[in-house]
Amino acid sequence: MYPRADLPRVPEHWKKFGSRMSALTQSPRLAVNPPNAMLNYLYALLESEARLALAALGLDPGIGVLHKDTRTRDSLASDLMEPARSHVDAYLLNLLTKDPLRRQWFHEERDGNCRLMSSLATRLSETCELWQRAVAPFAEGIARALFSQRSASERGPATRLTQDRKREAKGIVARVAAPKFQESESTCRLCGAAIKHNQKYCRKCTPTVVKENILKAASLGRQNTHSPEAQARRSETQRQQNAALKAWNVEDLPAWLDREYFEDRIRPVLTQVPISRIMSVMNVSEPYVLGIRVGRRTPHQRHWVALAGLAGARKL
Repeated sequence: MYPRADLPRVPEHWKKFGSRMSALTQSPRLAVNPPNAMLNYLYALLESEARLALAALGLDPGIGVLHKDTRTRDSLASDLMEPARSHVDAYLLNLLTKDPLRRQWFHEERDGNCRLMSSLATRLSETCELWQRAVAPFAEGIARALFSQRSASERGPATRLTQDRKREAKGIVARVAAPKFQESESTCRLCGAAIKHNQKYCRKCTPTVVKENILKAASLGRQNTHSPEAQARRSETQRQQNAALKAWNVEDLPAWLDREYFEDRIRPVLTQVPISRIMSVMNVSEPYVLGIRVGRRTPHQRHWVALAGLAGARKL
């Protein structure tokens, strides 16, 4: 969630999303970690857009339907927020999973309240257009529902937010589309530097990450090759090879098929034979077959007849 360079300065409780219920107020107010602080700020932007949308349609944001009317809340705006909350949640989750947070974006007050710095607040404020488009069709739906109770003969209130009435006049079918998320600035997951979109690390940190990944893969490979299951498979393979070696008779090898013939006539042709076919004939692993093809390994004589058949070699 944070660049590696910022981790020593990040409190432990900032590394978890957790419940939206704050330990300071036993309510969503005064968040104690960055994700919930960002969520509260985005919900405040959504509420502001909901209030403006209702006012643009001539509705009183304070007279609610689902939320109880109180002196400190615009209840109808809170009603309008509910169907659009999922858009805010999806935006924040996408932001948290795609790019790391920066320690400099947040400030913790003495009471433990986590606040957004102006740089992040400005960046999040640019999403207001998303929430405006998200609440617009629902606000007009509320206006139509209230207007229908007044008169059934009139056409209904104007669609100032979505312009659906103008589209209907032109014969265009209006479709409510989910708002598209704006592409945010990407940052390096190690140092936090700005990088291109869809990248994870900057040029300076990429070699370090590649080296760490190679070491992790090597360690995992060593663990897998020394597991009891791997040991059992190797033992079974050795038993099969030893049994085949005992059953083989050197007299079965043609006189013309010697080492010189194998190196000159058979090995060069094996580079054109599919690896899977050689593996099935010899009952060996792919690395062993690759070693044969490049000359690092010479197969046992009991395999020469089968390999000569794959290579299409015949007695001169």
